[in-house]
Amino acid sequence: MTTANAYPDDIEALKALLLERDARIGHLQDVVESQKAATATDKAEIEHLKLLIAKLRRMQFGRRSEKLDRQIEQLELRLEELEADEGAAPIEIHRTPRTAPEQVQRKPLPEHLPREFQTHWPESRDTCTACGAPMKQLGEDVSEQLEYVPASFRVIRHVRPKLACSCCDHIAQAAAPSRPIERGMAGPGLLAHVLVAKFADHLPLYRQSVIYAREGVELDRSLLAKWVGHSAALLQPLVDTLRRHVMAATKLHADDTPVPVLAPGNGKTKTGRLWVYVRDDRTSGDATPPAVWFAYTPDRKGIHPQQHLESFNGTLQADAYGGYQAIYETGRVAEAACWAHARRQFYELYAARPNSLNTEALERIGALYKIEEQIRGKPPDVRQAYRQAQARPLLDQLHAWLRATLETLSRKSDTSRAILYALNRWEALTRYCDDGRLEIDNLPVERALRGVAIGRRNYLFAGADSGGERAAAIYSLIGTAKLNGVDPEAYLRFVLARIADHPINRVDELMPWVVTEQLVTPA
Repeated sequence: MTTANAYPDDIEALKALLLERDARIGHLQDVVESQKAATATDKAEIEHLKLLIAKLRRMQFGRRSEKLDRQIEQLELRLEELEADEGAAPIEIHRTPRTAPEQVQRKPLPEHLPREFQTHWPESRDTCTACGAPMKQLGEDVSEQLEYVPASFRVIRHVRPKLACSCCDHIAQAAAPSRPIERGMAGPGLLAHVLVAKFADHLPLYRQSVIYAREGVELDRSLLAKWVGHSAALLQPLVDTLRRHVMAATKLHADDTPVPVLAPGNGKTKTGRLWVYVRDDRTSGDATPPAVWFAYTPDRKGIHPQQHLESFNGTLQADAYGGYQAIYETGRVAEAACWAHARRQFYELYAARPNSLNTEALERIGALYKIEEQIRGKPPDVRQAYRQAQARPLLDQLHAWLRATLETLSRKSDTSRAILYALNRWEALTRYCDDGRLEIDNLPVERALRGVAIGRRNYLFAGADSGGERAAAIYSLIGTAKLNGVDPEAYLRFVLARIADHPINRVDELMPWVVTEQLVTPA
């Protein structure tokens, strides 16, 4: 603090000192205002970038484009830079005391995380540095900091003592513990980590190899690949059981997505196909465990879904892919279309050039979705009755409006194509209104495919068709674990430690929803 003696007694000198101080204050005020303006500009740009990235991601999910990927990556990089700038910005110095703005309450750190206690004592803990008297504790201040401790390798040394009888020649020794891979050095936890890192966290094996090398453990990419192959083969009985569970449903969600696969011989890539089938009836009040089954095929021929669904009887919610038509013609499978696909036809027109027609179409479809919010999780009969009373009149009005609007347009226009997409599938689009088990759209299966879309961007999906089949198997187990609220890595660790010795006719005991209570996540 500056004392009165520090100021000059001469009035003119004091005035000059005050003028100099005022000039410094004015300069600091200008700096603060400039920083405020720059911060406001950055915040506006951040919000704009977030909206733009969200829009591009919606486009990206339904339409693959390398140019679009690059555009998103560039925008995300710019967003990272702006947010990093925010974090590095100097703390504003307030000119005058003012009421502090209301702070957003920070969420407490998760209670389940282990706590490491560090007590920080003053240099002189026992004796007062001011007077030399003894010190006593009158309280403490506690704060928490979230830290990351890198995952660590450890070697489990299995020791089996040999015991010999002192009276006879009998020798006793425990049997060697089972290993997931016979004579392999990898434990179930390491195998589970490699699988989840590749198929859930989208980390290719060569990158994993580099990371492990940094930790002092040399694991060649080819060795990791062999472990993936062994693990997939070991887990196949689980995947087969999962498929039977999925196909036993009376309603399924289905979709497929292209995946790049290395073609044999010429080193070029070809386009394989990953099919996904989701059983999830929780939104209609059914407690049956949800599950997802993936299947890989080298092409998109209609014979593939026909074979996948050969034992299924019920309603299939899917897009308008022609390969499903032969299944519907059998009479054992009914078609339910997806309103999200119908809505997307109008939304793309609206995003490019909003007008009264596409705006009204989106508003009418949006009203149907609002009805669904009121009955989510209710039993099928309640959902059906509510839809008949609330949604059916809106559907009839929408149908009449679409037909009337179509008469005013050229059949070659984009809006006509969007209208015809809905009208040509009207029976399938409105089937959900007559069956409370069905959903208004195919969102469950689109959620299941999002992880695949992210991984597809990060690396070549598979080096061969066999790799695609292995990937489909692991995706099935990881996806089903997630649907049931189970940590995929903890689940795979659990089953890999047991499945080699588990009776094949009791493999259903290892389904994710069965073993939930037995899973232990290591600290």
